[in-house]
Amino acid sequence: PRSTATRAEQTKRSSARAVKRSEGDKLVCVCVCLCQEQEEKMENRFIAPSCVYDQAFGKFAAKWNGKAASEASPVVSATAKTPVVRTIASAYEGSLRDKFRLGAVPTVGAIPSAAEGGIVLFSPAYYAACAVGGVLSCGGTHTLVTPLDVVKCNMQTDPKKYTGIFQGFGTVLKEQGFAGLVRGWVPTLFGYSAQGAGKFGLYEFFKKYYSDQLGEEAAEKYQTFVFLAGSASAEFFADMMLCPFEAVKVKVQTVPGFAKGFSDGFPKFVAAEGYGGLYKGLAPLWGRQIPYTMMKFACFENTVMALYKYVVPKPQSECTKSEQLGVSFAAGYIAGVFCAVVSHPADNLVSKLNATKGATVGEIVNEMGMVGLFTRGLPLRIVMIGTLTGLQWGIYDAFKVSVGLPTTGSKK
Repeated sequence: PRSTATRAEQTKRSSARAVKRSEGDKLVCVCVCLCQEQEEKMENRFIAPSCVYDQAFGKFAAKWNGKAASEASPVVSATAKTPVVRTIASAYEGSLRDKFRLGAVPTVGAIPSAAEGGIVLFSPAYYAACAVGGVLSCGGTHTLVTPLDVVKCNMQTDPKKYTGIFQGFGTVLKEQGFAGLVRGWVPTLFGYSAQGAGKFGLYEFFKKYYSDQLGEEAAEKYQTFVFLAGSASAEFFADMMLCPFEAVKVKVQTVPGFAKGFSDGFPKFVAAEGYGGLYKGLAPLWGRQIPYTMMKFACFENTVMALYKYVVPKPQSECTKSEQLGVSFAAGYIAGVFCAVVSHPADNLVSKLNATKGATVGEIVNEMGMVGLFTRGLPLRIVMIGTLTGLQWGIYDAFKVSVGLPTTGSKK
């Protein structure tokens, strides 16, 4: 009996120990589960900051590599076609400076993907490329037609002596020789190169900026307004760079014996009229160049669309780059004719103001009369500006194509 009781007690003790082990195992399992759950929470906790860091690294890498942020980010695969959605930039949407800085990151439905050649559309590199194209197109073409400009300026400032185009060329050659026809080419090159950089680079920027402010649907509906506003804003700043060079150029070209060129003409001009005199023609220059540029860009953009719609026998997407450049030149020449007519009165004022010391706008208008203000030197200026504008658009778009960008007015 005693051994039976002992065995029963041992069995009871073993059962108790088994229960305790079972409860301990359950406790361990609960602890393990809690630890795993906590680890998962800690891992999930750092997912969002990691994405932010990845996006930031992608933007940084894109600036140096010239690639889209979606290609540089380690989160997105290299073959992904979906553009990066910019979620952090909304707070800066109204800021002109930050819109320019963030332009390299494409937003869904607003900015095309990376253009050919590694330059992202509407990025700082894109605007810089447009500015370089403006330097080449404006500086080179204006310097090329310096002889026409010399005769035009003399016809405007001394119509009794320079009565016509061919007579004007003959008079300049007879009195000053061939050097007289190219006098002032240095300030022309410097001035219009600086102006071209501001005109074309800032136009592309302001066109994009105003389109964003209106929204996609309104920008499409009022696209001519966008062209006009963007070109006017760009030219306002571009003329500030041009004005000092234009003042010296006109003085050198229209006042015999004043100076041989820019190197001796600039100090003479400053000594006679001060640095402020370099900008005395700024307001008339704005009056000439802003309407001119508004017509130049708005007429060009609309003419390009009309040519592809009514003249070119195939869609723009099927045209070769050479054919598109031909359309650019034709549209540029047509726009140049309208530009010359619109801006000619102010061109007469600028020439007379810079050639005549102490003259005022009212005095010049009274002297020339309204008819003379609108017509004196106009035929020559139509030829000059039409050729200039056609060449400028051809050179500008040719440069854009050479760096892998689409021609102006292209849909893609």
